[in-house]
Amino acid sequence: MPHVPDQHPAPPAPVSDNVVCHTARFETRWPQPDTAIVSGLGELDAANGIDFVGYALRHSDRAHWLVVDLSGLTFFSTAGFSALHTLNVQCVSEDIRWALVPSKAVDRLLRICDPDHALPTCADVPTALTVVQQEPPRSLQLVAESR
Repeated sequence: MPHVPDQHPAPPAPVSDNVVCHTARFETRWPQPDTAIVSGLGELDAANGIDFVGYALRHSDRAHWLVVDLSGLTFFSTAGFSALHTLNVQCVSEDIRWALVPSKAVDRLLRICDPDHALPTCADVPTALTVVQQEPPRSLQLVAESR
């Protein structure tokens, strides 16, 4: 059963769009009104990392599920990783389930900067869409023992 955040129904989804930002192009598609696929093509670095986060989250009021498709990136810097960390923190605070589809360049840096796999990665967009819409794992609850 898909996870549905406790919010009002989403308004109609905005239309797909794209933006050129320095050495990258960002694109958004809406396969469902509350599900966004945000793609990055080209290079993600200090010149456009924070802009990418702003672009990816500009419809956070209507997106319950987000797939960040970076499979089209040819270059990914540590500033790009920092941007993904910022995106992760903001998605958690806004109850947006998200997953990342990395390119070889992104995967190479994640092996160094994210060895514990804290960021949610998937092999491809269809898998990521399935993962973000699944029920989230239940948190463990600590129970005190009576003496």
